[in-house]
Amino acid sequence: MAQSDGAARRFWPRLDGVTDGVGAVCEHGAVPGIDLHTHSNRSDGTFEPAQVVRLAAERGLDVVALTDHDTTDGLDEALATGAELGLEVVPGVEFSAEHERTSIHVLCYWMDPSHEGFQDELQRLRDDRFRRGELMVEKLQELGFDVSFERVAEIAGGGNIVRPHVAQAMVEAGVVGSEKEAFDLWIADGRPAHVAKHALDPIDAVGSIRSAGGVCVLAHPGMWGDESSVPEELIERMAVAGMGGLEVDHPDHDDEKRAQYRALAGRLGLVPTGGSDCHGDRYDPVRLGSSLCDPGSFTALRELARG
Repeated sequence: MAQSDGAARRFWPRLDGVTDGVGAVCEHGAVPGIDLHTHSNRSDGTFEPAQVVRLAAERGLDVVALTDHDTTDGLDEALATGAELGLEVVPGVEFSAEHERTSIHVLCYWMDPSHEGFQDELQRLRDDRFRRGELMVEKLQELGFDVSFERVAEIAGGGNIVRPHVAQAMVEAGVVGSEKEAFDLWIADGRPAHVAKHALDPIDAVGSIRSAGGVCVLAHPGMWGDESSVPEELIERMAVAGMGGLEVDHPDHDDEKRAQYRALAGRLGLVPTGGSDCHGDRYDPVRLGSSLCDPGSFTALRELARG
């Protein structure tokens, strides 16, 4: 996921033949493959977990991972839908971490969702997100904007509160014309209504994931802070701590960055992975299946989890 809460990202050109509906498929045919990075409305996506899986099946994917921010609430629904459709669903989470006061996201796969310590940390992260949402709304109100936290909570649907929910409430209140504008002007890092959130040190995030039996992958290393790269020194330390992979193929990585991170993964013995970072129709277009994981890398990653 790109920046914090997945919203302070660059926009990308529309994919040829892809429409925005939940049931949309590529006009030129299904796109087979493995997408290891998606979000539902249990965090900052717009589709129900079952909708994410159904769309993956309609687009011809073989495997899809649900990796909502700091919650496993959508996994049962996604797994049940995958079993119904004959599509493999990888259970996952996108963990919030922080380095030098800047957000870093760590993807987790095949963990034990019932692990007490793991769920305790996720609950701490969610509780902090709730309070962060309240404080952001308070700042917006102090700035003279008619935004209510009650509406933010309604948009979240009782689930994890993330910054896109605040941004949507700002659009509805007429404060800004788009969610992107809400981030750019008011709630992105360093903007007037921004509030920092609780996040783990990346090394601690790796440890928490491994303690729950999961394998972890650093998400979109080329989208850090002002869109610079996560420091290689930190990636090296995370690899030494037991991180299993590096997300190389991501829609916000250009060819140069993909080559850079593929080489780095090879040097550090990390599995190079890929995923679309789909958030439903919150961004344009619905990008599910637009960036995929190599089948050989997927097999290697699964073997790490089994090991």
